[in-house]
Amino acid sequence: MRVVLIDDHALFRESLAQLLRSRGVEVVASVGNGEEGVARAVALKPTVVLLDLNMPGMSGLETLEKLRTSGVSAPIVMLTISDDDADLHAVLRAGANGYLLKGMDPEGLLPALEAACHGTIVTPKDMNKYPGQPVPFPGLTPRESEILHYLARGESNKEIARALGIYDGTVKQHVKAILPKLGVGSRAKAGAKARERGYGCDVANG
Repeated sequence: MRVVLIDDHALFRESLAQLLRSRGVEVVASVGNGEEGVARAVALKPTVVLLDLNMPGMSGLETLEKLRTSGVSAPIVMLTISDDDADLHAVLRAGANGYLLKGMDPEGLLPALEAACHGTIVTPKDMNKYPGQPVPFPGLTPRESEILHYLARGESNKEIARALGIYDGTVKQHVKAILPKLGVGSRAKAGAKARERGYGCDVANG
């Protein structure tokens, strides 16, 4: 695992880097601001980015958004002192793959990062993951997001086409476009990943 750390607190950042290295993780960059963090992540293509939320200048949320618009597709996990559900929801909607608290047990950090690298959305157990609407996947069109609801419910192309009033072939093309955007190779895996983000409970009428 190759990690880029972005945190403005130098002492915490270096302590975290030492902790990760002691667990066999390669820390390829450890920087104190969002601008440099984006540049390093783009250049070094890490396995995962570990990002602080509350930073002066470019905030963690702004850095997250910049990482995504700059083409960084690696999992991005926020590591913060904030246990505010609103912050959690904001970063997940902006494309984060996880939200961890700085007060967590250090032994839980590496397993959480590994889980994020395998597509799991990692969050504290006592925080509310998904209020109301599902957390969207970056890059999906509104129609693809709509179809993903049905995939999360395990419905077939014919069933989806009937529900949305479109052709089976159209659904097939949308599904074909959805899979690489979610980083999966099958509709079953797409459905499972979507359910992790709250899809499938409420499907809008097309």
